Parts: sequence; C-alpha cells; structure tokens
Amino acid sequence: MTRFISFQDILLNQIQVPVQLLDQFTTLGLKEQEVMVIIQLLRFQQEKNDFPTPNDLASHLTISEKECANILRRLIQKNFLSIEQLKNEANQITESYSLNPLWEKLFAEKQEDQAEGDGTIFILFEQEFGRPLSPFEIEMINTWLDEDELAPALIKAALRESVLMGKLNFKYIDRILREWKKKGIHTVEQARNASKAFHEKQAAKKDNKPKKRDTSIYYNWLEEE
Repeated sequence: MTRFISFQDILLNQIQVPVQLLDQFTTLGLKEQEVMVIIQLLRFQQEKNDFPTPNDLASHLTISEKECANILRRLIQKNFLSIEQLKNEANQITESYSLNPLWEKLFAEKQEDQAEGDGTIFILFEQEFGRPLSPFEIEMINTWLDEDELAPALIKAALRESVLMGKLNFKYIDRILREWKKKGIHTVEQARNASKAFHEKQAAKKDNKPKKRDTSIYYNWLEEE
C-alpha cells in the first residue's frame, strides 16, 4: 500500500534560508560546510532548540562532532555567530546561538546599496567631475548597475580609485570595474585588500629595481594577467 503524502505537511515542514546567504557566502568568506552548519542551526531554532550541541548537529551532517565544534568556534571567531544568555519561563539562565551577526553582515551592504541606488551615485559623479553628466555617461552608469549588476558601493570605490590615480574618466573607471569582476572582486573590502596587496608587492619590487619610467602602479595592476 502506497503511503499518502500530504503536500500541506511538506509545505509546513520547511525552513527559510535567505537567498542572499546562498548567493554571497563565498564573498563573506564562508565555506560550504560552515553554511550547512548554519542551515542546521536554523533548523534547530525552528524546532525550539536554540542551543544544539555539536553532536546534535553532526547527527544530521556527514562531518564529525569534533568538526562541528570547530566550525561553531570559527563562526564565533569570525563574528558570524554569537552566544546569548536568556531567561526561560522558570527565570533560569539559558544560552542560545544567535545568527544576528551574520544577518547584519549579509544585509548591511545591501541596505547601503539600496540607499545609494536612488540617484545619489549620479550626483556623486557630477560632484567629482565638476559638471553635469552627458547622456552617454549616464547610460554607462546605468549599464554598470542594471546589466553588469555591480553594487553602487563598488562603483563608488572605482570612482575614488580613479580620482586617487589622477585618471578621472569613464573609460578608466569602466576598466577598473571590469578587471575587478574578472578577478572575482565583488565588495569594496575585497577591492581594497586586492589593491593594497598589489601596491605593497609593487613597492617591494620598486625598491629592488632601478627606476625606468614613471608608470601608474594601479594601471600596471589592471594590465596584470
């Protein structure tokens, strides 16, 4: 006899996982196993278990209790997870895991992008160029936002880099953004770290080699394969 499956039960027996987590976990520096532990924490929270043990988590994963404990420790150290003290109905102190630090990291940049995406980025460009933007320049910014789906904060960072390097023109800014995208750079922090690392590397080379010509370090970085 075939067992009847209630679709209502299937729909009710689910957990909600933000799409942003699945899209951006690598950008945040999370690994697949860490994401699975996070999903299991969500599952236990839904089951009213706010402080599952590593053994509880491991029983639903393919990793050991020790590995689960290490992942929980890393998530706390990297400020993706915190432990909070609560009082239960009997006025007893209990502990629970909180994923609020992760949600703050995940959605803070999105909120900033939304705040900047209402036209303020065009105003910023006009302020830096000291003139109104041409229709072609406005279309290029819209292409970055809509077709390339670049974060306004990242476009703003590219604008700042072009100002810093004394190369304030749209062709140069577009080249910066496309090179960042090719290198898998999607956040301002990643762009800043990559640029800093390259500048330090080039500065070390400059100290060990005779100076041939005055070439922009940042431009060389964009040319590097």
